[in-house]
Amino acid sequence: MSFAADSSRRLRDAGLRVTAPRLAVLAVLADHSHATADVVGRLARERLGRVSTQAIYDVLAACTEAGLVRRIEPAGSPARFEIRTGDNHHHLVCRSCGRVTDVDCAVGTRPCLTPRDGAGYRVDEAEVVYWGLCSDCQRDGEPDEGTAERGEELA
Repeated sequence: MSFAADSSRRLRDAGLRVTAPRLAVLAVLADHSHATADVVGRLARERLGRVSTQAIYDVLAACTEAGLVRRIEPAGSPARFEIRTGDNHHHLVCRSCGRVTDVDCAVGTRPCLTPRDGAGYRVDEAEVVYWGLCSDCQRDGEPDEGTAERGEELA
């Protein structure tokens, strides 16, 4: 099954109409995981010609609400979006260039961490973000402050 056909099926199964902007956003995220809304918008416009910024945000919100897209918000960075959903994975974030990389949970089932005192909550998920320097930034040396706009992808 082609990606477009699979995306159309996933949209319908989630109760969403199949539209060109929704298909474009899912295709962009398939090729550019952890993209910001700005990057998604720019790349979707390259595919479609014209689509408003508001339409991109609406598509991201609807797909996130439907469970087709996951929104992550590393501290100090703009929100990022990915289509890897339904599993228990976490993220590595480079302090220098802002690159985000998926990392599988060490335990495998949710939640992979439980608080010592749950304060009456029924915990169903733990969000873990690992911070450090990616291999490229280690090799190249950490850039000067402000060299890379933290959290922006050069996709």
